[in-house]
This record gives sequence, structure tokens and C-alpha cells, in this order.
Amino acid sequence: MSLSNPVPAPVLPAPAPAESVPRPERAGRRAMRARAAIATRRDAAGRTVLATMRSGPPLTLRATAPGRVHLVSTAAGPLGGDDLALDIEVAPGTELEVRSVASTLVLPGPAGAESLMTITARVGAGASLSFVPEPTVLAAGCLHRMVVRLDLAEDARVRWREEIVFGRYGERPGRCHSRFDAVLGGGPLLRQEFVVGDAEIDDSPAVYGDARCVGSVLVTGRAPETVVGQGWAVLPLAGPATLVSALGRDAVELRRRLGHGEEAVTGRR
Repeated sequence: MSLSNPVPAPVLPAPAPAESVPRPERAGRRAMRARAAIATRRDAAGRTVLATMRSGPPLTLRATAPGRVHLVSTAAGPLGGDDLALDIEVAPGTELEVRSVASTLVLPGPAGAESLMTITARVGAGASLSFVPEPTVLAAGCLHRMVVRLDLAEDARVRWREEIVFGRYGERPGRCHSRFDAVLGGGPLLRQEFVVGDAEIDDSPAVYGDARCVGSVLVTGRAPETVVGQGWAVLPLAGPATLVSALGRDAVELRRRLGHGEEAVTGRR
């Protein structure tokens, strides 16, 4: 995503320290409760600037271009017991792109505690958000919950990608419960949830089969029709948006198949 009339990235305050909640899970390692936030605004010339960029390690934010932020992991995690949250506010008429510099590795905690990652995003009238991080990898033994809450104005634009890899090479994945709730103009747009890490579900040919990755892309704007390809599908939603879903044997195949689905939505070749 590019912005017209680019301006230098603003000088922002140093990252705020994460809140640490001590728990008797591992000597020398305390469960983390971290909160990070991004907010945009329009300047006097109508350009997008970052009004807020507050980090909470391990969620560390870096402005890499006007209207573009990268997530940088500055500590291992999430680990079992961690409670991490990212809040995104895209002001009316502004544009924001959020990426990450590497995949997120979810690790187990020694006491079997659940880790939680919550992302809340609000996109105002005429605003645009592209949220396209690298995949989340579920290491063996992890217990993880992912929650996304997306609130869009009626004419907001969004591209939201989610990719999950079933464990590191040669290992079974930990368990993950993912929940995605999107509303547009105050009405429901998408309610979706799924579970990874249940052997009976993971190995079923009716669910994941031999796939090792699952992913989706939510794109505003409706595809003309349902399209099904090899390992991917495009589903127009009741609202003005489309969901691309895909499975892959590895992260490269998954990304390629999601790309095929997006091409079917936008007409790109």
C-alpha cells in the first residue's frame, strides 16, 4: 500500500514496558501481560500520520514507512500463560498497513497454561487497513487462543490475512482455538472459528486431511461468484466482502493458494 504525498515517519515515544504478572510456571520466566496500540490521524494536508504507536514487549512496533508499521518480536512468545493484545484505530480517511518481520512461534508453558492473543481493530469511514503478518506456528504442546474483533465503517476498506502452521517441521501441532468477529456499519459481517490440534479433526479428510497449514483473507468488496480451486475457495459474504480460504502442505503453498483466491476476487493476473 502506498500513500500520496509521503512524509517522514514521526518521532515517537519509546516503547512502554510490558506488564509482567508473576506466576509459578518457570523459574526466571514470568507470564507476560502486554498491550500495544497503533492509531492514525490526518494531518493538516490530509496525509496519514501515526498519532499513537505504543509497544508492549514482546509486541514491539516499528514505523517502516509512512502509514506502515512492522511488528517485531522482542522476546520469546507467546508462551503458555501470556496475555497479549494489540489495539488498532484507523481514523477516517487514513491508510494503514501492518506487517511482521517474522513468523510468530507459539510455545507451551511448563504448567500447561493457555496463551491468548487478542487483536481489536476499528476502521473509520473512507479508511483503509491492510493487516498481513507472517504465519503463526503452533509448536508441539502449546495451548493457544486467538481472538480478532474487527469493526468497519460502511465504506471502510480492509485486507486481513491469517495463516496458521501446524507445528514446526516433523512435529504435531499444539492446540489452538481461533475466533474471528467482524462487523460492518454496526451489522455482522463474518463470524468464524476453528480448532487446530485435535487429532481426530486435523487428520480427517473432510477437514484438513494432509494439509499442514490453514489460512484465510478477508477482503472488502464482493466477488462476482463463488470460485473453488485446488486447495482454495472464494466465498462472497452477505455483506460487501469476500472470504478467501485455503489449505496447504507448507507455508509457501498456502500463501500461493491464498494469492490465487485474491486474484479471483480482484481480477488480477
